[in-house]
Amino acid sequence: MTEQVSVPGIDVPHLSSWLAEALPGEGTITGIDLLAGGRSNLTYLVRLENRRVVLRRPPLGHVLPTAHDMRREYTVLSALAGSDVPVPAPLALCTDEDVIGAPFYVMDHVEGRVMRTPEDAADVTAAEARALSERLAEALAAIHLLDVERAGLGDFGRPHGYMARQLKRWCRQWESSHSAEEGGRTDEAYDRLVQRLGERLPSDGLTGLVHGDFRLDNALVRLRPEPEIAAVVDWEMSTLGDPLSDLGLTLTYWADAGEADRTPTAVGSTVTSAPGFLTRAEFAGRYADLTGHDLSHLDFYVAFGCFKLAVILEGIHARYLQKATVGEGFDRIGASVPVYLDRAHQVLDEGAL
Repeated sequence: MTEQVSVPGIDVPHLSSWLAEALPGEGTITGIDLLAGGRSNLTYLVRLENRRVVLRRPPLGHVLPTAHDMRREYTVLSALAGSDVPVPAPLALCTDEDVIGAPFYVMDHVEGRVMRTPEDAADVTAAEARALSERLAEALAAIHLLDVERAGLGDFGRPHGYMARQLKRWCRQWESSHSAEEGGRTDEAYDRLVQRLGERLPSDGLTGLVHGDFRLDNALVRLRPEPEIAAVVDWEMSTLGDPLSDLGLTLTYWADAGEADRTPTAVGSTVTSAPGFLTRAEFAGRYADLTGHDLSHLDFYVAFGCFKLAVILEGIHARYLQKATVGEGFDRIGASVPVYLDRAHQVLDEGAL
């Protein structure tokens, strides 16, 4: 490996030996780069002599229970390969933690760009932005309309009682993150929100594959010759459940025009505030047209998305306090938590997106 002695989260010599067996004939490692933007599972571009692959492993330090399951990600990617849902081709899974210190998998490298901020859309026309929004809605619809039995994912989760379990799960994650923080902290807005969400829990209805963290910057896009979603990535929280939970979280991340700076740190695809992108309401309408799903209670799912994102950010904040994060910008994550708790209350109060 050229001029690279160590990489955070990677045991390079052990990985090199493992790749030689898992991907024979592809040559030795010539370089490894930590891909920017990951605040959860760590993603690396691994350059071999004859090809490039992408490696995913859990984060360093405090890890939320049941999260960051490499086997689940690999399973869903394997099931979706060749379907209407664009995903990178999975190549090999390693559950032996002795190789790099954690389970991991490698997948094919997909050419595409990550669009996260308005600056990323500087060369994107309004027409291309609109088309890209529509392609993203189509990708989400394809996930939710997937025949899970035919794809071999019939036992990938327990859809009955999904939203009730989600509420309990994310409450446990919140408590786990607090216990990992020195001294912890309390938040009245959080306690009140948990009560309000519990009172509005929907009965079992829609069931399908759920991505769990669907947003534009969890996709690789290509603009030319026509705008397209080249691959949907980051499947670590995927399961079977209520598809509208995905839509609610997508709209939580989505920034309308003039909202690029609505949180202390940019979270999600604020690129959607650039000219031409669909508004939240337009994106939801496009999704409804594609799926036929009833969105009359969408305010609950958006509020739940705000709640879930607040808990995720609290977990990242806990890892930052443990000095177990890799990259920049983590010092501002904690300030976004109360913003999303307050936004959830506002959505429930006003019934708006």
